[in-house]
Order: sequence, then structure tokens, then C-alpha cells
Amino acid sequence: MKQNNSLSSCLHLLLHMAQGNKAVTSEQLATFLDTNPVVVRKMLAGLREHQLVQSDKGHKGGWRLKKPLDAIRLYDVYQALGSPGLFAIGNRKDNPQCLVEQGVNRVMDQALASAQTLILDQFQTLTLFDIGQEFLAHPWSDTDTLKGGHHE
Repeated sequence: MKQNNSLSSCLHLLLHMAQGNKAVTSEQLATFLDTNPVVVRKMLAGLREHQLVQSDKGHKGGWRLKKPLDAIRLYDVYQALGSPGLFAIGNRKDNPQCLVEQGVNRVMDQALASAQTLILDQFQTLTLFDIGQEFLAHPWSDTDTLKGGHHE
């Protein structure tokens, strides 16, 4: 099953945008994800609508954060992306006739709802600042990697 990596991709881009004090073009951001600038623009459009980023037009235009890193929670980004599904698993049928499958669905739904609550609670407390600190805490970290250029 294909994973939805939009949250991870956006967090990655936002942390790159935080480096330096200037707007970053869609073309520059696209190199970080090894994708097309159009994909970046579509991805960041929802974040702009939620007042997390802004786009400046013109010669020195591009994308920039609208809030400091410690004011942007993972939950804010998750919501701006349309609250994508957190799990790739689910029920085989939504309204099964079989009593056994109904029981399976009920237990699975409860377990997934509990897990989703735990994850979203974490998203409420974690900020982009926390992620940045996590990266910079590693002895192998290189702040130049955050500033630009293609990387893995």
C-alpha cells in the first residue's frame, strides 16, 4: 500500500525555509524533495491558506515562514494538508453481514481510534523547533545541509 508522505515532505521543506532570512523559490525547495516545483507549490498552497507560510512575488520572491518555528505545531501542518489518513490499514467491508467480521471491525475501529488520538496528541505538542533541535543534536549534523543543495 502506498504511503502518504505529504506531512513528512512539508516538514522537511519548512525546516529548509527556516534557514537563512530570505525567501526560497519553489525550484530551490523542489531540489530537497527531488521533485517538480509545481508539486512544491501545490503542497505549500494549503499551508499558505492556513497562515503558516507566505509567498512573495517578484525578483526576490519565493516562500517564507509566516510564524517562528516554535509557533508551528506538527498538528497545524497536518491540518493544513487536509488531515490525511494516518493508517494504511482498515476494515475489509464497512457494513459486513457476518457477525464475526462486525466484531473484527468494532475492535479494529476502537484500536485505530485510540492510536490516532495518541498520535494527534503528540502532533499537538511537537513544533518545528523541536524537530530542528533533534536534527542539530546529532554529532553528524551539518547546518550547511539545512541551508541548501540536494541531499538524501
